[in-house]
Amino acid sequence: MVTLGVSLILSGAPFQLPVESWSDLQLVSVIELEGDTYHVQGVDFNNQRLWVTSVDTAAGKGRLHEFSLATGKMERTEEIQDGIRFHPGGIASDEQSIWIPVAEYRRASTSVIERRNKRTLQLEFAFSVSDHIGCVAVTPEYLIGGNWDSLEFYVWDHSGKLLRTVGNETHNAYQDMKFDGRYIVASGLLSDGSGAVDWIDFPSFHLVHRVKAESTDRQVPFTREGRNAWAEAYWENESSRHLVGWYFSQVH
Repeated sequence: MVTLGVSLILSGAPFQLPVESWSDLQLVSVIELEGDTYHVQGVDFNNQRLWVTSVDTAAGKGRLHEFSLATGKMERTEEIQDGIRFHPGGIASDEQSIWIPVAEYRRASTSVIERRNKRTLQLEFAFSVSDHIGCVAVTPEYLIGGNWDSLEFYVWDHSGKLLRTVGNETHNAYQDMKFDGRYIVASGLLSDGSGAVDWIDFPSFHLVHRVKAESTDRQVPFTREGRNAWAEAYWENESSRHLVGWYFSQVH
């Protein structure tokens, strides 16, 4: 288990391509999270709470952790495995719910997509997928998922009905995705091991913009799995705050 710190990087305005390079991003806050997690997979937040998924491989368990955004203290944890499916992925939230993919820990396997109540963290709805889904993004009408290394995108309605699948033309192995009202903003690793954040047009899934990620002081790309997730943030009375990056690092 590890204790995590989190850095928040913020720039830009809604529905715009906010940055040309990583150096354009502004570090505005660092929050130390007080609590133990396992291998971090996904993160999302609102103006009060931060949610993190992690996987405990040894115990075969997935977990959803909730932290206070004001204090950094862990407030509660829920187990989220479904039998052999215990690997949660990149998560996304809407006004009332948190959407979480929970998959077998292997490529080309099976998943369940869970919708959990933001207030209680209790399971409200789930549907099965015959593939390993590693990250999701939610729009007002659709749920978008990426499989292992995001080689393919899935689009469902909110009832779990599959509408279409689309091959990923970007060659970026996305670990986390968020929908910003116009674009899918997704972070992951490229084939050369470097990291990148992409803006993808929806519904065409064409790459619109890419920012290459820098590395941490341990020479790990910020967009590596379990290290970074990108989220839109419409903070109360601060709608101009838009693109947020979370970098997780072990605190010794």
